[in-house]
Amino acid sequence: MEKAGIPVVQITAVTPVARMVGSNRVIQGHGIVHPLGDADLPPEEEKELRRQLVQQALEALKREVKS
Repeated sequence: MEKAGIPVVQITAVTPVARMVGSNRVIQGHGIVHPLGDADLPPEEEKELRRQLVQQALEALKREVKS
């Protein structure tokens, strides 16, 4: 998608693998089973965790990637 001019952010718990396969913008997710959440948190805290991760991803989209 990046080659087509569409910026992409990958949120994952296994960032080394994402880097190894060539992802340019990688955000550390919370965990392998729930990269964008935590089922053990109360709903409001989980919502805030998700909001923070999405905010990080949006900030990463603003950064220029050097090919």
